[in-house]
Amino acid sequence: MNALNKAAQGNAAPLTFRSLGGWVERPGDLQPTLQGQAQADVIVVGAGFAGLSTALELRALGADVIVLEQEFAGFGASGRNAGYLLGSMGIEYDMFVKRVGMEQATQFVRFYDEAVPYVEGRFKTLAIDCDYNPSGVLRACVHPSQEKRLLQSMALGRKLGAVSRFVDGVEMRARGIPPAFLFAAEQCGGTLNPGKYVAGLRRAAIEAGVKLYERTPLQSFSEGPVITCKTAQGSASAPVMVLATNAYTPQLGVLRNKVAAIRVSAIETQPLSTQQLADLGWQGREGIITPHYTMESHRLTAHGTMVLTVKKLGYVYGSNTPNIPDHTAYAALAQVLRERYPALQGLGVKHCWSGYVSGAYDFLPVIGTMGATQNIYYTTGCSGHGLGTQSLIGKLFAEQINGKAPELLAALQHKTPSMLPEPLQWCVIHSGFAAAKLLDDWTDRKVRKSNANKG
Repeated sequence: MNALNKAAQGNAAPLTFRSLGGWVERPGDLQPTLQGQAQADVIVVGAGFAGLSTALELRALGADVIVLEQEFAGFGASGRNAGYLLGSMGIEYDMFVKRVGMEQATQFVRFYDEAVPYVEGRFKTLAIDCDYNPSGVLRACVHPSQEKRLLQSMALGRKLGAVSRFVDGVEMRARGIPPAFLFAAEQCGGTLNPGKYVAGLRRAAIEAGVKLYERTPLQSFSEGPVITCKTAQGSASAPVMVLATNAYTPQLGVLRNKVAAIRVSAIETQPLSTQQLADLGWQGREGIITPHYTMESHRLTAHGTMVLTVKKLGYVYGSNTPNIPDHTAYAALAQVLRERYPALQGLGVKHCWSGYVSGAYDFLPVIGTMGATQNIYYTTGCSGHGLGTQSLIGKLFAEQINGKAPELLAALQHKTPSMLPEPLQWCVIHSGFAAAKLLDDWTDRKVRKSNANKG
Protein backbone atom coordinates (compact mmCIF):
# COMPACT_ATOMS: atom_id res chain seq x y z
CA MET A 1 0.00 0.00 0.00
CA ASN A 2 2.92 2.36 0.64
CA ALA A 3 3.92 2.59 -3.03
CA LEU A 4 0.39 3.49 -3.99
CA ASN A 5 0.02 6.12 -1.31
CA LYS A 6 3.31 7.71 -2.34
CA ALA A 7 2.20 7.68 -5.97
CA ALA A 8 -1.04 9.45 -5.11
CA GLN A 9 0.52 12.75 -4.14
CA GLY A 10 -1.70 15.17 -2.28
CA ASN A 11 -3.86 12.46 -0.74
CA ALA A 12 -3.01 12.36 2.96
CA ALA A 13 -5.57 9.72 3.91
CA PRO A 14 -5.09 6.04 2.95
CA LEU A 15 -6.64 5.20 -0.40
CA THR A 16 -10.01 3.54 -0.30
CA PHE A 17 -10.55 0.26 -2.13
CA ARG A 18 -14.16 0.03 -3.25
CA SER A 19 -15.20 -3.60 -3.45
CA LEU A 20 -18.35 -2.60 -5.36
CA GLY A 21 -16.47 -0.58 -7.96
CA GLY A 22 -16.55 3.15 -8.37
CA TRP A 23 -19.98 3.71 -9.86
CA VAL A 24 -22.55 1.67 -7.96
CA GLU A 25 -23.96 1.22 -4.49
CA ARG A 26 -26.00 -1.69 -3.24
CA PRO A 27 -29.62 -0.92 -4.24
CA GLY A 28 -32.00 0.11 -1.50
CA ASP A 29 -34.69 -2.03 -3.10
CA LEU A 30 -32.76 -5.28 -3.45
CA GLN A 31 -35.02 -7.79 -5.14
CA PRO A 32 -35.80 -11.03 -3.28
CA THR A 33 -33.82 -14.22 -3.59
CA LEU A 34 -35.44 -17.06 -5.50
CA GLN A 35 -37.26 -19.41 -3.17
CA GLY A 36 -39.27 -22.40 -4.27
CA GLN A 37 -39.96 -23.24 -7.88
CA ALA A 38 -40.50 -20.75 -10.68
CA GLN A 39 -41.19 -21.02 -14.39
CA ALA A 40 -40.76 -18.66 -17.33
CA ASP A 41 -40.30 -18.57 -21.08
CA VAL A 42 -36.64 -17.57 -20.71
CA ILE A 43 -34.15 -17.59 -17.83
CA VAL A 44 -31.36 -15.04 -18.04
CA VAL A 45 -28.34 -15.54 -15.79
CA GLY A 46 -26.49 -12.32 -14.99
CA ALA A 47 -27.93 -8.82 -14.51
CA GLY A 48 -25.41 -6.63 -16.28
CA PHE A 49 -25.71 -4.80 -19.59
CA ALA A 50 -26.22 -8.00 -21.59
CA GLY A 51 -28.60 -9.76 -19.21
CA LEU A 52 -30.84 -6.78 -18.50
CA SER A 53 -30.91 -5.72 -22.16
CA THR A 54 -31.89 -9.23 -23.20
CA ALA A 55 -34.62 -9.38 -20.56
CA LEU A 56 -36.03 -5.99 -21.59
CA GLU A 57 -36.08 -6.85 -25.29
CA LEU A 58 -37.74 -10.21 -24.56
CA ARG A 59 -40.39 -8.55 -22.37
CA ALA A 60 -41.13 -6.13 -25.20
CA LEU A 61 -41.92 -9.20 -27.33
CA GLY A 62 -44.25 -10.56 -24.65
CA ALA A 63 -42.01 -13.18 -23.09
CA ASP A 64 -42.10 -14.10 -19.39
CA VAL A 65 -38.52 -13.61 -18.16
CA ILE A 66 -36.63 -14.56 -15.01
CA VAL A 67 -33.22 -13.01 -14.28
CA LEU A 68 -30.90 -14.66 -11.76
CA GLU A 69 -28.13 -12.45 -10.34
CA GLN A 70 -25.53 -13.65 -7.84
CA GLU A 71 -25.17 -10.25 -6.13
CA PHE A 72 -27.15 -7.29 -7.47
CA ALA A 73 -27.63 -5.80 -10.93
CA GLY A 74 -24.42 -4.12 -12.05
CA PHE A 75 -22.14 -5.78 -9.51
CA GLY A 76 -19.82 -7.19 -12.18
CA ALA A 77 -18.06 -5.53 -15.11
CA SER A 78 -21.11 -3.40 -15.93
CA GLY A 79 -20.59 -1.41 -12.74
CA ARG A 80 -16.79 -1.34 -12.79
CA ASN A 81 -15.78 -0.19 -16.28
CA ALA A 82 -14.63 3.23 -17.47
CA GLY A 83 -17.98 4.19 -18.97
CA TYR A 84 -17.08 4.51 -22.66
CA LEU A 85 -19.77 4.09 -25.30
CA LEU A 86 -17.32 3.32 -28.07
CA GLY A 87 -17.62 1.65 -31.45
CA SER A 88 -15.04 -0.39 -33.29
CA MET A 89 -12.10 1.97 -32.73
CA GLY A 90 -11.24 0.16 -29.50
CA ILE A 91 -10.51 -3.15 -31.25
CA GLU A 92 -7.47 -4.32 -33.20
CA TYR A 93 -8.69 -4.53 -36.79
CA ASP A 94 -5.66 -6.41 -38.07
CA MET A 95 -6.14 -9.22 -35.57
CA PHE A 96 -9.81 -9.56 -36.54
CA VAL A 97 -8.90 -9.76 -40.24
CA LYS A 98 -6.20 -12.37 -39.61
CA ARG A 99 -8.65 -14.51 -37.67
CA VAL A 100 -11.80 -14.37 -39.83
CA GLY A 101 -10.91 -12.56 -43.08
CA MET A 102 -12.02 -9.21 -44.46
CA GLU A 103 -15.65 -10.11 -45.15
CA GLN A 104 -16.50 -11.42 -41.69
CA ALA A 105 -14.33 -8.81 -39.98
CA THR A 106 -16.55 -6.21 -41.66
CA GLN A 107 -19.52 -7.72 -39.84
CA PHE A 108 -17.72 -7.58 -36.50
CA VAL A 109 -16.96 -3.91 -37.09
CA ARG A 110 -20.60 -3.36 -37.94
CA PHE A 111 -21.58 -5.07 -34.68
CA TYR A 112 -19.40 -2.70 -32.64
CA ASP A 113 -20.43 0.42 -34.54
CA GLU A 114 -24.18 -0.26 -34.60
CA ALA A 115 -24.10 -0.68 -30.83
CA VAL A 116 -23.45 3.05 -30.31
CA PRO A 117 -26.70 4.43 -31.80
CA TYR A 118 -28.60 1.48 -30.32
CA VAL A 119 -27.54 2.39 -26.79
CA GLU A 120 -28.11 6.09 -27.42
CA GLY A 121 -31.64 5.20 -28.46
CA ARG A 122 -32.19 3.19 -25.30
CA PHE A 123 -31.35 6.22 -23.16
CA LYS A 124 -34.36 7.97 -24.70
CA THR A 125 -36.72 5.00 -24.94
CA LEU A 126 -36.14 3.92 -21.33
CA ALA A 127 -35.70 7.45 -19.92
CA ILE A 128 -32.23 6.69 -18.54
CA ASP A 129 -30.23 9.67 -17.33
CA CYS A 130 -26.65 8.45 -17.03
CA ASP A 131 -24.66 11.66 -17.57
CA TYR A 132 -24.05 10.75 -21.20
CA ASN A 133 -21.70 13.12 -22.98
CA PRO A 134 -21.79 12.42 -26.77
CA SER A 135 -18.42 14.09 -27.26
CA GLY A 136 -16.85 11.37 -29.35
CA VAL A 137 -13.90 9.27 -28.20
CA LEU A 138 -10.25 9.87 -29.05
CA ARG A 139 -7.61 7.20 -29.51
CA ALA A 140 -4.76 9.55 -28.71
CA CYS A 141 -1.01 9.06 -29.01
CA VAL A 142 1.48 10.19 -26.37
CA HIS A 143 4.58 9.88 -28.58
CA PRO A 144 5.19 10.46 -32.31
CA SER A 145 6.35 6.84 -32.71
CA GLN A 146 2.74 5.72 -32.22
CA GLU A 147 1.50 7.60 -35.30
CA LYS A 148 2.33 4.94 -37.89
CA ARG A 149 0.43 2.22 -36.06
CA LEU A 150 -2.52 4.56 -35.47
CA LEU A 151 -2.79 5.56 -39.14
CA GLN A 152 -2.47 1.95 -40.30
CA SER A 153 -5.27 0.95 -37.95
CA MET A 154 -7.47 3.79 -39.21
CA ALA A 155 -6.84 2.83 -42.85
CA LEU A 156 -7.74 -0.81 -42.29
CA GLY A 157 -10.77 0.22 -40.22
CA ARG A 158 -12.08 2.32 -43.10
CA LYS A 159 -11.77 -0.68 -45.44
CA LEU A 160 -13.91 -2.60 -42.95
CA GLY A 161 -16.56 0.12 -42.82
CA ALA A 162 -15.49 1.99 -39.68
CA VAL A 163 -15.92 5.76 -39.71
CA SER A 164 -13.16 7.75 -38.02
CA ARG A 165 -11.19 10.92 -38.58
CA PHE A 166 -7.66 12.01 -37.82
CA VAL A 167 -7.30 14.88 -35.34
CA ASP A 168 -3.97 16.66 -35.72
CA GLY A 169 -2.03 18.48 -33.03
CA VAL A 170 -3.36 21.89 -33.99
CA GLU A 171 -6.96 20.77 -33.53
CA MET A 172 -6.11 18.92 -30.33
CA ARG A 173 -4.70 22.11 -28.80
CA ALA A 174 -7.60 24.22 -30.12
CA ARG A 175 -10.04 21.85 -28.42
CA GLY A 176 -8.17 22.02 -25.13
CA ILE A 177 -7.19 18.34 -25.11
CA PRO A 178 -4.46 17.89 -22.45
CA PRO A 179 -1.05 18.44 -24.09
CA ALA A 180 0.20 14.95 -23.19
CA PHE A 181 -1.96 13.70 -26.07
CA LEU A 182 -0.41 14.73 -29.39
CA PHE A 183 -2.87 13.62 -32.09
CA ALA A 184 -5.66 11.10 -32.35
CA ALA A 185 -8.21 9.09 -34.25
CA GLU A 186 -11.75 10.10 -33.38
CA GLN A 187 -14.97 8.14 -33.54
CA CYS A 188 -18.55 8.82 -32.49
CA GLY A 189 -19.78 7.85 -29.04
CA GLY A 190 -18.94 9.35 -25.70
CA THR A 191 -18.72 8.75 -21.99
CA LEU A 192 -21.35 8.01 -19.37
CA ASN A 193 -21.83 6.87 -15.80
CA PRO A 194 -22.09 3.07 -16.21
CA GLY A 195 -23.57 2.70 -12.73
CA LYS A 196 -26.45 4.99 -13.64
CA TYR A 197 -26.89 3.20 -16.96
CA VAL A 198 -27.12 -0.27 -15.44
CA ALA A 199 -29.37 1.08 -12.67
CA GLY A 200 -31.63 2.53 -15.36
CA LEU A 201 -31.80 -0.84 -17.12
CA ARG A 202 -32.57 -2.49 -13.78
CA ARG A 203 -35.37 -0.04 -13.00
CA ALA A 204 -36.84 -0.42 -16.50
CA ALA A 205 -36.69 -4.23 -16.27
CA ILE A 206 -38.51 -4.30 -12.94
CA GLU A 207 -41.15 -1.88 -14.23
CA ALA A 208 -41.58 -4.02 -17.36
CA GLY A 209 -42.38 -7.09 -15.27
CA VAL A 210 -39.07 -8.93 -15.46
CA LYS A 211 -38.75 -11.21 -12.42
CA LEU A 212 -35.36 -10.21 -11.07
CA TYR A 213 -33.91 -12.35 -8.30
CA GLU A 214 -30.84 -10.79 -6.69
CA ARG A 215 -28.44 -12.47 -4.24
CA THR A 216 -29.31 -15.68 -6.11
CA PRO A 217 -26.20 -17.41 -7.50
CA LEU A 218 -26.73 -20.15 -10.04
CA GLN A 219 -25.46 -23.41 -8.58
CA SER A 220 -26.14 -25.77 -11.48
CA PHE A 221 -28.40 -26.26 -14.48
CA SER A 222 -29.68 -29.22 -16.44
CA GLU A 223 -29.80 -29.34 -20.22
CA GLY A 224 -32.67 -30.54 -22.37
CA PRO A 225 -35.89 -29.23 -23.95
CA VAL A 226 -36.63 -27.65 -20.57
CA ILE A 227 -33.71 -26.19 -18.64
CA THR A 228 -33.81 -26.21 -14.86
CA CYS A 229 -31.57 -23.82 -12.94
CA LYS A 230 -30.90 -24.71 -9.32
CA THR A 231 -30.11 -22.09 -6.69
CA ALA A 232 -29.54 -22.34 -2.94
CA GLN A 233 -33.23 -22.06 -2.03
CA GLY A 234 -35.12 -22.83 -5.20
CA SER A 235 -35.15 -23.59 -8.89
CA ALA A 236 -36.34 -22.02 -12.12
CA SER A 237 -37.33 -23.75 -15.33
CA ALA A 238 -37.70 -22.51 -18.91
CA PRO A 239 -37.29 -23.81 -22.46
CA VAL A 240 -34.53 -21.22 -23.11
CA MET A 241 -31.63 -19.93 -21.04
CA VAL A 242 -29.27 -17.01 -21.68
CA LEU A 243 -25.87 -16.96 -19.98
CA ALA A 244 -24.83 -13.31 -19.66
CA THR A 245 -22.20 -13.90 -17.00
CA ASN A 246 -19.15 -12.48 -18.81
CA ALA A 247 -15.95 -13.10 -16.79
CA TYR A 248 -17.79 -15.26 -14.27
CA THR A 249 -18.74 -17.80 -16.97
CA PRO A 250 -15.73 -20.12 -16.44
CA GLN A 251 -16.62 -20.34 -12.74
CA LEU A 252 -19.93 -21.94 -13.79
CA GLY A 253 -17.97 -24.70 -15.50
CA VAL A 254 -18.92 -23.30 -18.91
CA LEU A 255 -16.61 -22.16 -21.75
CA ARG A 256 -13.52 -22.65 -19.60
CA ASN A 257 -11.64 -23.64 -22.75
CA LYS A 258 -12.74 -20.50 -24.66
CA VAL A 259 -12.44 -17.45 -22.38
CA ALA A 260 -10.36 -16.28 -19.45
CA ALA A 261 -11.19 -13.81 -16.71
CA ILE A 262 -8.88 -10.79 -16.93
CA ARG A 263 -8.58 -8.28 -14.09
CA VAL A 264 -8.67 -4.58 -14.91
CA SER A 265 -8.27 -1.73 -12.44
CA ALA A 266 -9.19 1.92 -12.04
CA ILE A 267 -8.48 4.95 -9.92
CA GLU A 268 -10.68 8.00 -9.40
CA THR A 269 -9.21 11.29 -8.28
CA GLN A 270 -10.50 13.77 -5.79
CA PRO A 271 -12.76 16.40 -7.41
CA LEU A 272 -10.82 18.94 -9.42
CA SER A 273 -11.15 22.52 -8.26
CA THR A 274 -12.63 25.17 -10.51
CA GLN A 275 -9.14 26.50 -11.13
CA GLN A 276 -7.73 23.05 -11.89
CA LEU A 277 -10.50 22.40 -14.43
CA ALA A 278 -9.86 25.80 -16.02
CA ASP A 279 -6.11 25.16 -16.19
CA LEU A 280 -6.69 21.70 -17.62
CA GLY A 281 -8.92 22.86 -20.46
CA TRP A 282 -10.52 19.74 -21.99
CA GLN A 283 -13.75 21.66 -22.59
CA GLY A 284 -15.42 18.84 -24.54
CA ARG A 285 -14.53 16.22 -21.92
CA GLU A 286 -13.87 13.69 -24.64
CA GLY A 287 -13.05 10.17 -23.54
CA ILE A 288 -9.44 9.31 -24.33
CA ILE A 289 -7.83 5.91 -24.85
CA THR A 290 -4.24 5.38 -25.92
CA PRO A 291 -2.82 2.96 -28.51
CA HIS A 292 -0.52 1.32 -25.98
CA TYR A 293 -0.60 -2.48 -26.21
CA THR A 294 -2.15 -2.35 -22.75
CA MET A 295 -4.10 0.85 -23.19
CA GLU A 296 -4.66 3.68 -20.79
CA SER A 297 -8.06 5.37 -20.58
CA HIS A 298 -8.59 8.91 -19.33
CA ARG A 299 -11.84 10.76 -18.72
CA LEU A 300 -13.52 13.45 -16.69
CA THR A 301 -16.77 12.63 -14.90
CA ALA A 302 -19.92 14.68 -14.53
CA HIS A 303 -19.10 15.14 -10.85
CA GLY A 304 -15.72 16.77 -11.55
CA THR A 305 -13.31 13.91 -10.95
CA MET A 306 -10.95 12.10 -13.29
CA VAL A 307 -11.04 8.33 -13.85
CA LEU A 308 -8.06 6.43 -15.24
CA THR A 309 -8.26 2.72 -16.03
CA VAL A 310 -6.28 -0.30 -17.28
CA LYS A 311 -2.47 0.21 -17.86
CA LYS A 312 -1.85 -3.09 -16.08
CA LEU A 313 -3.81 -6.32 -16.50
CA GLY A 314 -4.02 -9.30 -14.18
CA TYR A 315 -4.92 -12.95 -14.41
CA VAL A 316 -5.66 -15.25 -11.48
CA TYR A 317 -4.87 -18.95 -11.83
CA GLY A 318 -7.86 -20.92 -13.08
CA SER A 319 -9.76 -17.80 -14.22
CA ASN A 320 -10.78 -17.19 -10.62
CA THR A 321 -12.30 -13.79 -9.82
CA PRO A 322 -11.42 -12.76 -6.24
CA ASN A 323 -12.78 -9.32 -5.39
CA ILE A 324 -9.53 -7.99 -3.96
CA PRO A 325 -7.36 -4.92 -4.59
CA ASP A 326 -4.47 -4.84 -7.06
CA HIS A 327 -2.09 -2.32 -5.51
CA THR A 328 0.55 -2.51 -8.24
CA ALA A 329 -2.08 -1.62 -10.84
CA TYR A 330 -3.25 1.38 -8.82
CA ALA A 331 0.35 2.55 -8.40
CA ALA A 332 0.88 2.29 -12.18
CA LEU A 333 -2.25 4.35 -12.80
CA ALA A 334 -1.23 6.94 -10.21
CA GLN A 335 2.10 7.26 -12.02
CA VAL A 336 0.24 7.81 -15.29
CA LEU A 337 -1.82 10.51 -13.58
CA ARG A 338 1.34 12.35 -12.52
CA GLU A 339 3.13 11.99 -15.84
CA ARG A 340 0.27 12.88 -18.20
CA TYR A 341 -0.96 15.82 -16.10
CA PRO A 342 2.05 17.61 -14.56
CA ALA A 343 -0.13 20.61 -13.69
CA LEU A 344 -2.19 18.41 -11.35
CA GLN A 345 0.66 17.16 -9.15
CA GLY A 346 -1.27 17.88 -5.96
CA LEU A 347 -4.43 16.09 -7.07
CA GLY A 348 -5.12 13.15 -4.76
CA VAL A 349 -6.67 9.79 -5.53
CA LYS A 350 -10.08 9.34 -3.93
CA HIS A 351 -10.49 5.60 -4.33
CA CYS A 352 -9.62 2.62 -6.50
CA TRP A 353 -11.26 -0.59 -7.63
CA SER A 354 -10.79 -3.66 -9.79
CA GLY A 355 -13.04 -5.98 -11.74
CA TYR A 356 -12.98 -8.72 -14.33
CA VAL A 357 -13.64 -8.83 -18.05
CA SER A 358 -13.55 -11.89 -20.25
CA GLY A 359 -11.29 -12.42 -23.22
CA ALA A 360 -10.49 -15.09 -25.78
CA TYR A 361 -7.06 -15.70 -27.30
CA ASP A 362 -8.16 -13.96 -30.52
CA PHE A 363 -9.90 -11.07 -28.69
CA LEU A 364 -13.09 -11.74 -30.69
CA PRO A 365 -16.51 -11.84 -28.96
CA VAL A 366 -17.62 -15.35 -28.00
CA ILE A 367 -21.32 -15.53 -28.84
CA GLY A 368 -23.38 -18.60 -29.67
CA THR A 369 -25.62 -21.42 -28.49
CA MET A 370 -24.97 -24.74 -26.82
CA GLY A 371 -26.79 -27.60 -25.14
CA ALA A 372 -28.40 -30.78 -26.43
CA THR A 373 -31.11 -28.75 -28.18
CA GLN A 374 -29.07 -25.57 -28.70
CA ASN A 375 -31.39 -23.63 -26.41
CA ILE A 376 -28.68 -22.13 -24.20
CA TYR A 377 -27.42 -18.79 -25.50
CA TYR A 378 -24.16 -17.30 -24.29
CA THR A 379 -22.28 -14.04 -24.71
CA THR A 380 -18.82 -13.40 -23.35
CA GLY A 381 -15.34 -12.46 -24.54
CA CYS A 382 -15.95 -8.72 -24.81
CA SER A 383 -12.29 -8.00 -23.88
CA GLY A 384 -13.20 -4.83 -22.03
CA HIS A 385 -15.15 -3.25 -24.90
CA GLY A 386 -18.60 -4.52 -24.06
CA LEU A 387 -20.70 -1.57 -22.92
CA GLY A 388 -22.25 -1.10 -26.35
CA THR A 389 -22.05 -4.58 -27.82
CA GLN A 390 -23.30 -6.34 -24.70
CA SER A 391 -26.31 -4.07 -24.78
CA LEU A 392 -26.98 -4.69 -28.49
CA ILE A 393 -26.63 -8.45 -28.10
CA GLY A 394 -29.83 -8.39 -26.03
CA LYS A 395 -31.79 -7.22 -29.06
CA LEU A 396 -30.21 -9.85 -31.31
CA PHE A 397 -30.80 -12.66 -28.81
CA ALA A 398 -34.43 -11.62 -28.29
CA GLU A 399 -35.07 -11.64 -32.04
CA GLN A 400 -33.47 -15.07 -32.42
CA ILE A 401 -35.42 -16.52 -29.48
CA ASN A 402 -38.60 -15.03 -30.96
CA GLY A 403 -38.11 -16.99 -34.17
CA LYS A 404 -36.27 -14.53 -36.37
CA ALA A 405 -32.76 -15.02 -37.70
CA PRO A 406 -30.81 -11.78 -37.27
CA GLU A 407 -28.25 -11.54 -40.05
CA LEU A 408 -25.74 -9.82 -37.79
CA LEU A 409 -25.95 -12.50 -35.10
CA ALA A 410 -25.26 -15.23 -37.66
CA ALA A 411 -22.31 -13.25 -39.01
CA LEU A 412 -20.61 -13.27 -35.60
CA GLN A 413 -20.26 -17.05 -35.50
CA HIS A 414 -16.67 -18.24 -35.73
CA LYS A 415 -14.36 -20.82 -34.22
CA THR A 416 -12.81 -19.54 -31.00
CA PRO A 417 -9.33 -20.95 -30.34
CA SER A 418 -9.12 -23.26 -27.36
CA MET A 419 -7.45 -22.15 -24.16
CA LEU A 420 -4.54 -24.13 -22.79
CA PRO A 421 -4.89 -26.15 -19.58
CA GLU A 422 -3.43 -24.76 -16.38
CA PRO A 423 -0.67 -24.06 -15.54
CA LEU A 424 0.17 -23.44 -19.21
CA GLN A 425 -2.63 -20.91 -19.55
CA TRP A 426 -1.33 -18.91 -16.58
CA CYS A 427 2.16 -18.91 -18.13
CA VAL A 428 0.99 -17.88 -21.60
CA ILE A 429 -1.28 -15.08 -20.40
CA HIS A 430 1.30 -13.64 -18.02
CA SER A 431 3.96 -13.87 -20.72
CA GLY A 432 1.69 -11.92 -23.06
CA PHE A 433 1.09 -9.27 -20.42
CA ALA A 434 4.83 -9.00 -19.78
CA ALA A 435 5.62 -8.58 -23.50
CA ALA A 436 3.00 -5.86 -23.84
CA LYS A 437 4.42 -4.10 -20.80
CA LEU A 438 7.92 -4.12 -22.27
CA LEU A 439 6.68 -2.47 -25.47
CA ASP A 440 4.62 0.09 -23.57
CA ASP A 441 7.47 0.86 -21.16
CA TRP A 442 9.69 1.55 -24.17
CA THR A 443 7.17 4.08 -25.49
CA ASP A 444 6.74 5.70 -22.09
CA ARG A 445 10.51 6.00 -21.60
CA LYS A 446 10.70 7.89 -24.89
CA VAL A 447 7.93 10.21 -23.67
CA ARG A 448 9.84 10.90 -20.42
CA LYS A 449 13.05 11.56 -22.34
CA SER A 450 11.27 13.94 -24.68
CA ASN A 451 9.64 15.78 -21.79
CA ALA A 452 13.00 16.05 -19.99
CA ASN A 453 14.60 17.56 -23.09
CA LYS A 454 11.80 20.10 -23.35
CA GLY A 455 12.20 20.99 -19.71
